[in-house]
Amino acid sequence: MSTSSVSKGCFVFKPSSKKRRISSPTADYFSQGNNDSEDSGLRFATCQLLWKQINSETEKIQEELNKQLFDNLIRFLRQSHSEFQTKETEWMCRMKSSEIPTAALVLGVNVTDHDVTFKNLSEVLQDNVTPYIVSLQAKECPGIKHLLQKLMGQLMDCCVDVDSSEEEECVNISQKKIRCSMASLSKWYESVTKKTGSETPSKKRTSSSRHWQSPPIVVIFKDMESFTTKVLQDFIVISSQHIHEFPLVLIFGIATSPMIIHRLLPHSVSSLLCIELFQSLSCKEHLATVIDKLLLTTQFPFKLSEKVLQVLINIFLYHDFSVQNFIKGFQLSIVEHFYSQPLSVLCCQLLEAKKRVNSLSHNQCENIRSLPSFRRYVESQVSEKQIALLTEDSFLKEVTQTLLEDLHIYHENYFTVLRCLHVFTTSLPKYPLGKQIRELHCACLGKRVWETEEYESAVQLLRMLAKDELVAILQKCVEIFISSSGKQFSNTVEKLEEFLARFQNLEVAETNEVQDVSVSSQKELQKKTDLYHLQKTLLALKESKRSKKLTKFEMLRFEVVDFIGSLVRSYLAPAEMQTLNEVVYFNTANTLREHLNAAPRIALHTALNNPYCYLKNQTLQSDVGCISNTAPDICIVYKLHLECGRLINLVDWLEAFSTVVTAAEGTDPDSVATDHVDEIIHARFIRAVSELELLGFIKPSKQKTDHVARLTWGGC
Repeated sequence: MSTSSVSKGCFVFKPSSKKRRISSPTADYFSQGNNDSEDSGLRFATCQLLWKQINSETEKIQEELNKQLFDNLIRFLRQSHSEFQTKETEWMCRMKSSEIPTAALVLGVNVTDHDVTFKNLSEVLQDNVTPYIVSLQAKECPGIKHLLQKLMGQLMDCCVDVDSSEEEECVNISQKKIRCSMASLSKWYESVTKKTGSETPSKKRTSSSRHWQSPPIVVIFKDMESFTTKVLQDFIVISSQHIHEFPLVLIFGIATSPMIIHRLLPHSVSSLLCIELFQSLSCKEHLATVIDKLLLTTQFPFKLSEKVLQVLINIFLYHDFSVQNFIKGFQLSIVEHFYSQPLSVLCCQLLEAKKRVNSLSHNQCENIRSLPSFRRYVESQVSEKQIALLTEDSFLKEVTQTLLEDLHIYHENYFTVLRCLHVFTTSLPKYPLGKQIRELHCACLGKRVWETEEYESAVQLLRMLAKDELVAILQKCVEIFISSSGKQFSNTVEKLEEFLARFQNLEVAETNEVQDVSVSSQKELQKKTDLYHLQKTLLALKESKRSKKLTKFEMLRFEVVDFIGSLVRSYLAPAEMQTLNEVVYFNTANTLREHLNAAPRIALHTALNNPYCYLKNQTLQSDVGCISNTAPDICIVYKLHLECGRLINLVDWLEAFSTVVTAAEGTDPDSVATDHVDEIIHARFIRAVSELELLGFIKPSKQKTDHVARLTWGGC
């Protein structure tokens, strides 16, 4: 390579592709640093397959939840477009008043989920309505000029179903420098629609099957609240003057309230919009559907423990309301489980897991024997079986297959009874066991729910339910048990249907009793009674009130509640009590919390107070409370500032820093003149203090020029 040149310059030599470092495959990273690297490749493949299935399920859920919203938007676009096409009187009136069809799409405060929603919306509109979709963000459009540039740039890249020569022509047009204005946009739209209109009938049919004739231009403002008022006003006013030239539809993405439109835009501008409101599904309902489809099902073998699920739910409720972040946390849990648990190779479908059990090595059998749940299982067996389980691998594999099948059956029964109990408790006042099924699920995962005070209060409320409510709940439970995959609930369904029949017979008996009582009361009224008999009758009534007997309905209601209680005790035992639960349950909540709940201040304090924690240099180790003279300058300055009050004298701080540093260099601190500090040490001190100020620990003080104010207290 020659570097000869007339003038001096900087020469860049790009490395050849052969010399470039080839990055390791992801599976290698998965096995690096893991002591139990046996079957790491199989675990990685299982992890990838499981996440692929879960990801496709989440996309399907998202599509189903947004279907109604997208259908309403397409209906709104079709109505606006048909009016433009047919040139009806109503549209002409709107055209005269220069109104722009506008959809106000209220998506909620979960801003991180909006990108996925707008991406799916753009795909649906491009497939069914129009190829001319423009998505704009406030950070890309600080002024009207930038907005029009983004608008024209995205539209020029859109191409309809045309010949390749026409596609090249479109590309050439987009590459030319075009003046960004609504007039040029109108000319471009007219030329594009003429090209599609001049196609052959066969090509016309193929293009019109996907897109409408003269398709509208849809402009999506993803974050309307973030746009400046002037940009929105200018764009709406300019667009209203050209609305008769091409069909334009605006979609405002709103995170807060539709009133933001009237706060940002004056009446003279908002009157140019024909606004229709659209509301997306609540993020809480979205999360409930995700949990129901991903966690409360036997479709996926992977499960979350009570603490891990609570961490993800708390992040959702108290931080961002983001379903996408919840799913990412769920993905992180899957990766952590398959990375840290060597027996996660068995976390797959039941038939595949049984096959993998037969190929387990001796080390993996020892891993099974070391599980806490398996130890409890061994201790509950007779001595002969204990010896066989601890010494014979073949017998252990047979028992493991049986235990995995029992775990699968446990989950089938658990989810069915959980839904049944939720139907009972969700109708109670103040919701003692939670309003959402996820709250009840966490309560059942953590402990024996039937031993809690909340369950006792729920049972007391259930024993006071009205007959109509109880019958409706029992009918829902029958439907749940019939639709379940558990094979042990045939007797349960028969018992519940028997209760319903007894309630129906009870109604007939009560009507007959009412008629008999009315006849007997008329006969009693006809009898003549003296004072003695009247007193005797009143005393008898008083005694009957004291020792009141339960009615037939109350007795039957008690039977129903006791029967549901027996189901809860039989099938809602905590997951940690199940043998081999560690294979499918991820329970390391602390690891997940460290990754998702960042605490930068604690991390900074740890790094500055104890640099050995991160640097792993033996010379940096020191006793608690001591200032190591080998630590970095910023660590020394930080520890010295912890010993000061609200205001720190820079001269004293510099002298203390100089004393520590000179001790590190081996010079005698007493031999250094107090009125003179080495320039290098002074420069190091200034740099360290500037870094502390940048991190936000100190700030300059206006009270005294040679002092700084301390901003943090409490060590962390």
